[in-house]
Amino acid sequence: MRGEKDLRLSSILIKWYEENKRDLPWRNTTDPYIIWISEIILQQTRVDQGYDYFNRFIKKYPTVDLLVTAEEDAILKLWQGLGYYSRARNLHAAAKMIMSDFGGVFPRNYKDVLSLKGIGEYTAAAIVSFAYNLPYAVVDGNVYRVLSRIFAIDAPIDSGTGKKIFAELAQELLDESNPGLHNQAIMEFGALQCVPQSPDCQSCPAASLCIAYAQNKVSSFPVKAGKQKVRKRYFHYFDIDQGDYTYLHKRGGKDIWENLYELPLVETDDSVSVDQLLVRNDFQNLFKQCAAMQIDSVMQIKHVLSHQVILASFYRVKIEGDHCCLNADYIKVKKEDVDTFPVSRLVHKYLEE
Repeated sequence: MRGEKDLRLSSILIKWYEENKRDLPWRNTTDPYIIWISEIILQQTRVDQGYDYFNRFIKKYPTVDLLVTAEEDAILKLWQGLGYYSRARNLHAAAKMIMSDFGGVFPRNYKDVLSLKGIGEYTAAAIVSFAYNLPYAVVDGNVYRVLSRIFAIDAPIDSGTGKKIFAELAQELLDESNPGLHNQAIMEFGALQCVPQSPDCQSCPAASLCIAYAQNKVSSFPVKAGKQKVRKRYFHYFDIDQGDYTYLHKRGGKDIWENLYELPLVETDDSVSVDQLLVRNDFQNLFKQCAAMQIDSVMQIKHVLSHQVILASFYRVKIEGDHCCLNADYIKVKKEDVDTFPVSRLVHKYLEE
């Protein structure tokens, strides 16, 4: 049974939302496909960063059947610079599931939506509440922040116990007569009003209900159990100059930037000089079929990911002759065609220079 505070909070959030919401294209539709695309793009991504990507993606792939027929490289190229590329690969896989398992029609049932590749509980709840007005509460970073402050919940949001507490509370607070509107309201409230740093609590319409505000502890919430250790990696990229040609390599495995293209790479455990690099076995194996070559250091770029810091060194390698001197793992491409391949933001930064 929803209490008086719960009802008041929901009413406050919805009123605030109707007066302050941003006009965003995915809010002006109940098409689950469009809502799905927007939610995947906005995972780990700010609205202002994802807005143009959304528009370009929907323009190119306005329906699920067009997305299914797309080449993965084309999807990754469209995604380039947005990061977290597994989202794009999962979108493609989920589109194929919609065609094969649901006859090309986006599923209406929460469990069916949840079964799609790359869709978790939050995204499934967002899609079914926004598209079908089904009573499933969303819990994202904004919701964690709003609820943790208003109710002064000190359970860590990155713990199993904390996630359970917040999921149950969000569901209890949900206005089941209009769950889609309620979910949009609490998320937007967290994004614009109850912001992470220095929120304007004096003007907050929910201040009278906020326990953290009453205790002058707003900055203490939400609570996290601990940060994941950041890993440092040392990448050495080789921009090969062989007349009109250069070389690219497609990343595999389950590492970062899977299926994206990059310049030939040697990774080391620590920072190394050019002289140290030249005598390494992996460097010599990479270029063992090349005859005369000249190597020059071009630039260094520090690239920060969520739990990794890439310290990248870029070298230009001039190779004499025109025979293909790298093995079959590397493709020889015209320099003018490099821009047609999907690459990581790090490699793109270098190419921009």
